[in-house]
Amino acid sequence: MNALLTEWTSDFGLPPYGGFSDEDFGPAFAAALDQARAAVTAIAEDTRAPSFETVIEALEMSEESLSRVCGVFYNLVGADSNDAREALQSVMAPKLSDYSSWVSNNKALFAKIEAVWQGRGALTGERLRVLELYRRMFVRSGALLEGDQAARLTEVKARLAVLGTRFSQNVLADERAWKLELTEADLDGLPDFVVATARAAGGNGAPCVTLNRSLIVPFLQFSPRRDLRATAYAAWVARGANGGETDNRALAAETLALRHERAALLGYASFADYKLEPEMAKTPSAVRDLLARVWAPARVKALADAAVLEAMLHADGIAGPLEPWDWRYYSEQRRRAEHDLDEAALKPYLGLEAMLAAMFGCATKLFGLEFRPLSVPLYHPDCRAWEVTRKGAHVAVFIGDYFARGSKRSGAWCSDIRPQRKLGGDQRPIVVNVCNFAKGEPCLLSYDDARTLFHEFGHALHQMLSDVTYGFISGTNVARDFVELPSQLYEHWLEVPEVLQEYARHWQTGEPMPADMLQRLLAAGTYDQAFATVEFVASAMVDLAFHEAAPPADIMARQDQILADMGMPQAIRMRHATPHFAHVFSGDGYSSGYYSYMWSEVMDADAFAAFTEAGSAFDPDTAARLEKFILSAGGSQEADAAYVAFRGKMPGVEPLLKGRGLLEPV
Repeated sequence: MNALLTEWTSDFGLPPYGGFSDEDFGPAFAAALDQARAAVTAIAEDTRAPSFETVIEALEMSEESLSRVCGVFYNLVGADSNDAREALQSVMAPKLSDYSSWVSNNKALFAKIEAVWQGRGALTGERLRVLELYRRMFVRSGALLEGDQAARLTEVKARLAVLGTRFSQNVLADERAWKLELTEADLDGLPDFVVATARAAGGNGAPCVTLNRSLIVPFLQFSPRRDLRATAYAAWVARGANGGETDNRALAAETLALRHERAALLGYASFADYKLEPEMAKTPSAVRDLLARVWAPARVKALADAAVLEAMLHADGIAGPLEPWDWRYYSEQRRRAEHDLDEAALKPYLGLEAMLAAMFGCATKLFGLEFRPLSVPLYHPDCRAWEVTRKGAHVAVFIGDYFARGSKRSGAWCSDIRPQRKLGGDQRPIVVNVCNFAKGEPCLLSYDDARTLFHEFGHALHQMLSDVTYGFISGTNVARDFVELPSQLYEHWLEVPEVLQEYARHWQTGEPMPADMLQRLLAAGTYDQAFATVEFVASAMVDLAFHEAAPPADIMARQDQILADMGMPQAIRMRHATPHFAHVFSGDGYSSGYYSYMWSEVMDADAFAAFTEAGSAFDPDTAARLEKFILSAGGSQEADAAYVAFRGKMPGVEPLLKGRGLLEPV
C-alpha cells in the first residue's frame, strides 16, 4: 500500500514521514487524480436535481486524496527539494493544470453549479458565499468559453504551469551554484556572527559568501571590502539572468505574453484587469494611485538619505557615486552613529529560542493559545512541531522549519499540509512556517529576521484560528491584497516595549536587553524605511506595468524604462529584478499583486491603532474582535466588509506613511 494514499493514523493525522519515499509520489499523484476525476464525473452525471449538497459540498470533498498528496509534496519541493522531487514537479505541473482545466471545462458540471446559483434564494451565510465563489472561479477559469477558445485556454494554462515551475527551479539552481570563497584577510571587519555563518557555509573548505539572504545581506552590511561587496551584489541581482539553461528572461517574457492572451480570451483588456477584479483594489488605477502616493515621499526621503551616504563614501576617499552595493554598508555605519545601534551587539538578545517564546507568548495573551512541543517524525531534522491548544482543546499542529539549506528555496513563507474545515468532520489544520535563518549554536537573529518570524506566524494564526465549515474559504483563502493583513499586523507586537522587555534576553546570561539599547532599537524603527519603500514600490510598479499592457518586445528594456520613468534613485535597485521575481513568475499568485503587501499595510497600521486606542496592545475585547471578524472568518465575506466589521471603517494611507517615517512633521 502507498502510505500517501492510506488513512493517516499517526498522532494528529500528521503525514507518515519515514513511511514513504520519493518513488511513491508519482503513483500517489496518478491514483489521486483518478479518484478526483471519478468523483467530479459522478457529480456531473448525478441524475438528481442539483442542490448545494449534491454539487458544491460534493465538490468540496471530491479531491481528498489529491489535496493530501499535494499538501505533502509541494511543501517538500519548497523546503527540502532534490533532483527527484524537482523532476516530478516538472512532470506534474502540466498534469495538474490539465486536470484543473478539465474540471472548469466540464459543461455538465458548470450547468449544475449554475442551476444551484439560479435557485440560491434560500441560501445564506457561508453557503451563499461559497456558492458565489465557486461560480466565479469557474467563470474566471473559462467555463463560458466554447470550442477553439476553450481548447486554447487549456493550452495556455498548461504552458504557464510549466513556465512557473521552471522559473522557480532556475532561481534555486543559480542560488545553489554560486559562492565567493573568502580568505582569512577577507574576514577582517566582519562581526563574529557573519564570520561564523561564512565558515558554516564553506563547510570544511574556505569560508564563503553564498546567495542565501541570511548571509549575503549581513555581508553587504558589514564588509569594508568594496570590491567583494560589488562581486557578491552582482551575483545576487543576476539570479535568473546568467545565460544558459537557468536563464529566466525568455521564460518571463513568454509568461507575460500567455497571461495577456489568457485575459483576452476571457474578455479582459489586460491581465491586470483580470487578476485584480476579485481583489480589494479591483482595478489597476486603484493600485497605481496607492503606489504613487507612497512613492513620492519615499523617493524624496531616499534621495536625501543617498546624499548623506554618498558623503560618507567620499569621506572614505572613494570617488564616484554611491552604488547599490554601498548602501547597506554605509547605512549600517550611519545607524550606529545616529542611533548608537550595532546589530552585532543587538543579536545576542534576539536568539531564535527567545523570539519563539515571544511569538508564542503574544498569541497566548491575545487569543489564549498554548503551545506544547511534540516529538513526532517530520520531513527534515531541522523541523520542530508544537500542538496548539486552547482551554485544553486541540486547535492545530504548528511546524517550524527555520534554517537555511541548499535544498530550500530562498525567502520565508507559510503553508498548510492540511487546512481547517468542518464539512465531513471537524478537521483541524497542520500549518508550516518556513524561514531561512543562518544556523548557528545558538541561532541569533537580526531584528529584521525576528520581524520575519512574527510575520509568518501571523499567517499561521490566520490558518490555525480559522473556524469555518468549508475548506474553500478557510484560513488564508481570502483576497490576495487582504491575506497579508494578519501577518503584517502581527509584526507590530515585536515592537511592543513590554514584549521585548520580557523576552529579549541575552542568550548566554539571560539578562534582559539593556533599557537604553531597547530605547534606541525602538527609536530606530523607521530608520532606512525610505530605502525599503523605494525598492518595494519599484518592484510593485514593474509588476503592475508588465501586466496592464500588451507584452513588451524586450522585457528587460521595459523594466529599465519603467524604473527610469519613475525616477528610480541610482543607488537603489528594485527588490526583485524580473529574472528572479519569484512572487510574480513562479506561478501567478502575486502577479499583478505584489502591491498587496502595501495595500494590507494600510490596514495593518490602522488595525494596530485599534489596540492603541483601547489602551493596551493586548486589549482582550479588541483581540476578540480581530479573531471573530478577521482570523477565524477566512473568506466568508468580502475583505472590505470583514475589515469594516472589525474596525468600523476603511483606513486612509496616512497611518502607513507615519509608520514608515515618511510623513513630514507638522
